[in-house]
Parts: sequence; C-alpha cells; structure tokens
Amino acid sequence: MSERNIVRIDEERCNGCGQCVTACAEGAIEIVGGKARLVSESYCDGLGACLGTCPQDAITVEKHEAPEFDEEAVRKHLARKQKAGTDPEPLPCGCPGTAMRSLAGGGGCPGSAVSAGPVKSAATPAAPGGGSQLGHWPVQLRLVPANAPFLKGADILIAADCSAYALADIHRRYLSGRAVLVGCPKLDDLEFYREKLKDVFREAQPAGVTVLRMEVPCCAGIAHVAKEARDEVAPEVPLEIHTIAIAGDKIDVAIS
Repeated sequence: MSERNIVRIDEERCNGCGQCVTACAEGAIEIVGGKARLVSESYCDGLGACLGTCPQDAITVEKHEAPEFDEEAVRKHLARKQKAGTDPEPLPCGCPGTAMRSLAGGGGCPGSAVSAGPVKSAATPAAPGGGSQLGHWPVQLRLVPANAPFLKGADILIAADCSAYALADIHRRYLSGRAVLVGCPKLDDLEFYREKLKDVFREAQPAGVTVLRMEVPCCAGIAHVAKEARDEVAPEVPLEIHTIAIAGDKIDVAIS
C-alpha cells in the first residue's frame, strides 16, 4: 500500500455512457448496474486518461492509500476481457456506446427464448409494422460478448457490413427475430472472427445461423470462418449461407 493518485467516480453524477471505459487502456473501469465503477485500484495507474471523456464531470483523481499499480495484473485482466469478448478497444472511433441493451422497438430481444426449430427462413414474414427490427445493441462482432444474453438459443444472423446497404429491406427479410453479428472479412481479422465465433457457438448454443455475404470474392471469408467454427464446435447447428448481389438481389442459398 502507498499513497498515490486513484480515480474516483461519483455514481450520482454518472449516467453510464461508458466513455470512460473506452478511454481506460488498463480496463480498470467497467459499467456495472448501469454505472461506471473502478473494478480494482491495482488496475488504475492514476494518470486520469478518463477525466476529459466524462460528459457529466463524474470523475476525479484523488490521492489516498491504495495498492500499488500492478502492470502484470492489468495484462492478465485485459487478456481475460478479450477472451470473453468484452474488450471495448476495437472501436477505433472511441465510440462509448458499447453497453449491451435490448431494443424493445425492434421486436424484442431475439435471444429471450430457446428455439428448437430450424433456421428462420428469410421468407418468414416479419412482425407487423414498419420500423427497425433490430433487437439488441451492440451488433459488431468484435464488440458482442460471446455470452451475451440475446445470443442464447437465438437464430443468429452473421452479416457482412455491406449487405445492409445492398438490401433495401434487410430489416424485414433478415433482422426480424434474429440476433445480429456484423463484420467485414476484407478489412477485419478473420482469425479473430474464427476464434470469436467458436466462443459464440460454445456459449450461445444457437438454434441456427444464417450468414449473409456479398457476391464479391473477398466476402467469402465470413462464410468460411462461420462454417469452420460451426463444424468444430457445434456441427449439429443448422447453417445457411445467403449470397447477395451488389444490386441487392439474392442469388444463392447454400444449406450446410
């Protein structure tokens, strides 16, 4: 123990936006119960990188008796978070909106009940009404924890980024009633995707998976790693690969 600078968070002021979580390179701050909390003083280096990110002025740095900053403990802590899929770092823009939430306006959380049925067909009618059919947040594959509650037993859609722009009615045809994971096989790390999807299959035990890819060759990667992960971890889970033309037409469906 020694007297040193430590971050203090005023929970009355904190609105749970998560900007401080993104700013803390040591992973010392997490959102717990809708509020930012210092999870361990030994993870906090006391430099206050999170100070300028808080829109509520809820963070201060105070000097008091605390355990020494433990760099090795931080390294292990960050490794655990990354393995669990909860590391907020992958958003290069520094966006704070990584907190998990269900979106009632999108037809409810698709993972709220375990389905034993087949993969949902894209022809299945969506719930009545117009609007968004997105049932949860976040959706980026790097940001969604493998143990996210909305993935449990859900029909999961693994969608290439560009598919949302090619398909005018993607909400009606693909998002309604599904949990969504989004990524780009051209620009992102496919090896990371492969390992992350293995974790998703282990943790979520999905009812089925639909992969939505574009016709361009580079987009084949997202289907390839999804199938590899499924075959290795949960070969009994039905998987469909839907290929979409740049003009927005569905040109192929492969069932595996």
